[in-house]
Amino acid sequence: MPANPETRESLILRLPSSADAQAWSEFIELYEPLILRFAKRRGLQEADAREIAQNVLIAVAKSVDRWRPDRQKGKFRAWLFRIARNQVINWVSKRASERCLGREADVNELSQIESASEANLEIELDYRREMFRLAAAQVRDTFSESNWNAFWLTAVLGESIESVAEKLDRTPGSIYVARSRATARIKKIVEQWERNDAI
Repeated sequence: MPANPETRESLILRLPSSADAQAWSEFIELYEPLILRFAKRRGLQEADAREIAQNVLIAVAKSVDRWRPDRQKGKFRAWLFRIARNQVINWVSKRASERCLGREADVNELSQIESASEANLEIELDYRREMFRLAAAQVRDTFSESNWNAFWLTAVLGESIESVAEKLDRTPGSIYVARSRATARIKKIVEQWERNDAI
């Protein structure tokens, strides 16, 4: 797992070097799962989603040397997922023509791919979830099993403080404290990642 999974300007600027396997490894570890979920949510099966992810990574490899940090143009993530969205559209168009579908069917399939702004909202939410997952994995071992369960059951699974206190044979106050401490530690890690090189 990368020490700082936020896409860093320094990491992106290292990608054009085909000799920098570490940069590509970190990049793929963070973004391949997001690209796969993005494709699957658009109705693609596992093998097809993997093909899309591979095509996106190839497209990034071919053009990342021209990418330059520019906050006016937006985040690297937005550029990456524009590529992913275009790959899905191309895939749907190609499959529709291969099946000799009529013009109306082509339009229907393509219309199922949401607008870029809807996709950007979903991508940002998915990215935030991945950041949470990585941060939670990083702090998990710093908590006792009981405290982690108190956090996970209440903050993630949405169970009530009272039911978790009863389930774990603890006081409601101790559940609040455990949840608060884990939440604060995860939030601190994510904020650090965003402060250090966030784009």
